[in-house]
Amino acid sequence: MTKVFIDGSAGTTGLRIYDRLADRKDIELIILSDELRKDTEARKEAIFAADAAFLCLPDAAAKEAVQLAEGSDTVIIDTSTAHRTAEGWTYGFAELRSGKMRDEIRSSKRIANPGCHASGFISLIEPLVGAGLLKKDAALSAFSLTGYSGGGKKMIAEYEDKDRNSLLDAPRQYGITQQHKHLKEMKAMTGIELLPAFCPIVAAYYSGMEVSVPVFAKDLNGSIEDIKNVYREYYKSKIVHFEENADDGGFISAAKLSGRDDMVISVSGNEDRILLTSLFDNLGKGASGAAIQNLNIVMGVEETTGLNI
Repeated sequence: MTKVFIDGSAGTTGLRIYDRLADRKDIELIILSDELRKDTEARKEAIFAADAAFLCLPDAAAKEAVQLAEGSDTVIIDTSTAHRTAEGWTYGFAELRSGKMRDEIRSSKRIANPGCHASGFISLIEPLVGAGLLKKDAALSAFSLTGYSGGGKKMIAEYEDKDRNSLLDAPRQYGITQQHKHLKEMKAMTGIELLPAFCPIVAAYYSGMEVSVPVFAKDLNGSIEDIKNVYREYYKSKIVHFEENADDGGFISAAKLSGRDDMVISVSGNEDRILLTSLFDNLGKGASGAAIQNLNIVMGVEETTGLNI
């Protein structure tokens, strides 16, 4: 029986992790009462008692929790931004580097869960750079459509308020200063030389994400068919897989994988202008689903255990 503690279980990501783990027979959840869930000593005791602990906290609180864990043998899976490019931490996207990242996760005590937007971008670009198909100095752009649950409890409350501002009825672009917190890991984990021009957009639906990266033929050392073949060989798991046609009558809905924990990679366009698209749930493979997958790898059980695939 693996003992698991969720530090920050009241947040959106923590609640989804709890829901996925609550009925599993191979896991014992360590639960703190409402009075103790922010008590430093109680949290420290829970972390030390656990075999694995999820940190579903703001960055500063996640760093504090890691300090609390010093001296323990507990595996820490941090869902915040705090440690995604930090030395000594393993990036928790098992399918990267042709699956070699899985071995690093399996033996790691410090696992940084990827960002949601970053997961989509990295899933598309890292395989192509690794195969030598996409030039490292390509000037890339990306746009990402996300449901409002990605903004946490405050944004969820804003969108679900019956008297909400009418401007929330239309999609809203943000990150307009090009300083989005996911950019650092997007560059670091793909090997590209330039930060992409990144355009995230939140819309009035609960969850689901669609990340698209346009690529021009001049930046490729190959063709659109070469790209498809790379993805076919690279992604063969139940969690991340390639689909030749992910559209529905020429449309691709960002909510297509809402509520699920898998990811679909697709390619469209023509020989000159190619559109790479990653579909998943911002709360699934973009957050809680990836975190549970990482726990499953550490535990040595089937990676899809407890996931909605």
